[in-house]
Amino acid sequence: MKNPTALPAWKKLQQHCQQAKGMHMRDMFDSDKDRFKRFSVRLDDMLVDYSKNRITPDTMNLLLDLAEEADIPGAIGDMFAGKPINNTENRAVLHVALRNAAKSHVTYDGVNVKPAIDKVLKQMEEFSYKVQHGQWRGATGQRITDVVNIGIGGSDLGPRMAVEALKHYRQNVRVHFVSNVDGTEITEVIERLDPASTLFVISSKSWTTQETMMNALTARCWITDILGPQAIEKHFVALSTNARGVSEFGIDTDNMFEFWDWAGGRYSLWSAIGLPIAISIGFDNFRQLLNGAYAMDTHFLNAPLSENIPVILGLIGVWNTNFLDIRSHAVLPYDQYLHRLPAYLQQADMESNGKSVDRGGKRVKYSTGQVLFGEPGTNGQHSFYQLLHQGTEIISSDFIASAWSFNEAGLHHPVLLSNFIAQPEALMRGKTADEAKDQGCPDNLVPYKVFEGNRPSTSILFDRMTPFNLGKLIAMYEHKIFVQGMLWNINSYDQWGVQLGKELATVVCEQIMSDAALGHDSSTNAMIEEIRHRRA
Repeated sequence: MKNPTALPAWKKLQQHCQQAKGMHMRDMFDSDKDRFKRFSVRLDDMLVDYSKNRITPDTMNLLLDLAEEADIPGAIGDMFAGKPINNTENRAVLHVALRNAAKSHVTYDGVNVKPAIDKVLKQMEEFSYKVQHGQWRGATGQRITDVVNIGIGGSDLGPRMAVEALKHYRQNVRVHFVSNVDGTEITEVIERLDPASTLFVISSKSWTTQETMMNALTARCWITDILGPQAIEKHFVALSTNARGVSEFGIDTDNMFEFWDWAGGRYSLWSAIGLPIAISIGFDNFRQLLNGAYAMDTHFLNAPLSENIPVILGLIGVWNTNFLDIRSHAVLPYDQYLHRLPAYLQQADMESNGKSVDRGGKRVKYSTGQVLFGEPGTNGQHSFYQLLHQGTEIISSDFIASAWSFNEAGLHHPVLLSNFIAQPEALMRGKTADEAKDQGCPDNLVPYKVFEGNRPSTSILFDRMTPFNLGKLIAMYEHKIFVQGMLWNINSYDQWGVQLGKELATVVCEQIMSDAALGHDSSTNAMIEEIRHRRA
């Protein structure tokens, strides 16, 4: 547990930053013709170009020194060895074990968990096959055509993102998602479906999550009102650890898929939580998703720090956040199938590293975590890129694309790729006043046509967004988050901050539905009374 600001490399980086802040990337590229080669790394067909960041060789050397001083190699080893690096809950962080097909023994708390992992994967394989091939049928004998996943947070964002990202691979069954407690979402989903051919997957580890259980009860009422109570057995399965709760709901526990507390919700799509993915794309493709993540795991565990993709990206994130004061980060997939990736990474990153207390219980005096947002290109270009290019806040970016589309329609993909390449170049180079004048810009408009440039970005390119490559991409971000959390000396794997609002909401809900006395602040009391009055 090391305060990073006390490390020698951190202090050297602070001194180095004073020089680096005055440097412009266009000059860096002009003076170093090998800059791309120096600051890019490949893994199979994955290319990560981080040369358009405000870094020099000295910057990277100091950042790598910081990683060594913070013992990032040791921290990586501890995670893969199953040590309890989630120190506030005394848990291991073993989502990497879920996709490790090469190892037969993974120990947690003295127990080999690999047989249990393999058992659940086998159960997922058999069940997804039955659903896809019409062997699992509803109460009336109809085959299942639609599956609705009901969950929230990690039980929704990961599977929803992956199902959308791999829609090209969909087989036979349509998969839908319901997460919001707002009744509009489940109403809009089920009104398009036939209950006789619909299967619900209820994802809740504790079987007590308010939003999930409310939606699950609504789904149960919809099924039983039309098909009768006996239909529950054929139209519901559970992803949970609460066998009693599942049974009381009416689901046969033989149709319950287990997962474990050493795989946090936002890192759980590799587990039984990924059942909707397996149903959508087939288990063989789901296995390829796991294999891609395992390829990144192997790289992360074994590659030298200077060639280690998640380590490099994590270090650059710390450089941007703590030294260049860049507090926001945009994830910009130039791939419509990846349109849910930014939403998924918002949880993965901000719930993990949105912390202000270090691993020793002390409040930190340095920035942790960036605000993450994004939209697929080119939609974002017509939305918030104005701020990226000319706003007063500097924002770092990741651009993601594949050289080939699964939907090559005329010039669509070359045009998309041209924007994927041009936007980072524009962010890096900018446009000077002289350049604007040379292009015939009137003097009175020159200030508006100047782009400062020097705005950092990383470009990530694949051949195609296959299940294997999606697995690599997700695991890359998981490990980047881990590296940053360790450098900041925070616990990336708890999430105590989400609890207070939930606790208060329980009290407020009871007060909205009754005339009980109120004891909140004047604003909260007034809002409760206003809602009572309007709903009366």
